[in-house]
Amino acid sequence: MSSFYMAREKAGGAIVGLKVLDPKKCAPIEGRYKGLGKPPEGEIGAQILGPNIVKTIDWGITTEGAAFVVEEFLDGALLHALLSKKEPLTPSQRLDLVRQAAGALESVHRAGFVHRDICPRNYILCSDGRLVLFDFGLTVPDKPVFLQPGNRIGTPNYMAPEVVRRRQADKRLDIFSLGVTAYEICTLSLPWPRGTTGRTALQHDSSPPDDIRTFWPQIPPALATAIMACIEADPARRPASCEDFLTRVAKVTIE
Repeated sequence: MSSFYMAREKAGGAIVGLKVLDPKKCAPIEGRYKGLGKPPEGEIGAQILGPNIVKTIDWGITTEGAAFVVEEFLDGALLHALLSKKEPLTPSQRLDLVRQAAGALESVHRAGFVHRDICPRNYILCSDGRLVLFDFGLTVPDKPVFLQPGNRIGTPNYMAPEVVRRRQADKRLDIFSLGVTAYEICTLSLPWPRGTTGRTALQHDSSPPDDIRTFWPQIPPALATAIMACIEADPARRPASCEDFLTRVAKVTIE
């Protein structure tokens, strides 16, 4: 839905990231929120602050009518690309990345938004070791009117059952996606068979996930329990918030 460029500021010459949205591709999604006062992506990003959140510098409309967002340029690699290499991370790296991924999502929720597309493609592991959440294209205010049944958007392998089943949802849909992402960080596998369509997500409440201990038998019990709780089909059985999840894994240690 967008193109991304490395750009240079005229004043000062700093290198920045420039995201230009495709109006035609964005129109069907944005049209769902017409008249509801949904902020543009740049305005949303500017309100979400934290060490694991990309910094939004500016936003607006190009002379050709396309929305754009100027962000800090992140030097690193997509988390998705790293996990796709199937090169096992050390246990301490896994725990660190899970905590950072959750910390980023906590910043989104604390700012009053629901991300709606938490997955490894939307995180960058920077050269300084920070894991940064950088895409807010599907993010909406955390209000029921923006989370009505029928808004089935996101990435199928990480999509919560209530989204794919077109039920009323809340920020716990992000907790589910975080759980799948954390599971993949820890195991390089997914809890359910991988797919590319909405049909893939239908199995998220019709068949049980593979236990994370199958792929990582030595995983600390508290970490395993917290991640498996995130991917419960019933939102009421998941951690109520990212803060709750982080509390559950706060005392986890890995030798």
